[in-house]
Amino acid sequence: MLLERERELIVKYGRKLITSNLTTGSGGNLSIYNREEGLVAIKPTGIDYFDMEPVDVVVMTIDGRVVDGNKLPSSEFNFHLGLIKSRPDITAVIHTHQVYATTIACLGWELPAVHYLVGFSGNKVPIAPYACFGTPELADNIIRSIGNYNACLMQNHGLVTVGANIATAFTAAEEIELVARLYYQTKCIGEPVILSNDQMAVVGEKFKTYGQKK
Repeated sequence: MLLERERELIVKYGRKLITSNLTTGSGGNLSIYNREEGLVAIKPTGIDYFDMEPVDVVVMTIDGRVVDGNKLPSSEFNFHLGLIKSRPDITAVIHTHQVYATTIACLGWELPAVHYLVGFSGNKVPIAPYACFGTPELADNIIRSIGNYNACLMQNHGLVTVGANIATAFTAAEEIELVARLYYQTKCIGEPVILSNDQMAVVGEKFKTYGQKK
């Protein structure tokens, strides 16, 4: 079975999306790119995360040809492959329908630096214009809007996060949900104080040395 480890991780983190309340049912999708093999493991379309097994995960070439698996790939494979091809630092892509981030996306807003943990994306989370799911237009909108950020809201749709591995992409999705909730709640009370670009630049530098390092 090609990309056995990557397929196992797709199953593991797919289930974590559900248990962490980052999506529901079979919604959302995730992928991992093995650069040495030039292959991408991606969630199959329309399958419940707790029914999905590693053998169900689809393996594709970076140009979109299925090379292993007997299921159809995610309907959003266009933007997964597009993001991976657009930036050499991207090895994993996660797309969710998490409630608070999607609420902000449904308002057509970017997510500003209401809390320093927005730094998991950058100094904000930009938003991509709406396009129907599964279309090349949506893929183009996301790739253009995300730039060098690690997260991007999708108008009237959800959130996409990227990372050097699936764990960092998942952490970004979790932390952005917290920031989105804080933004929602502060907007309900008044006008939140937004951190400046200079303040977020300091956060970005500190993030480089945060956590356990090898």
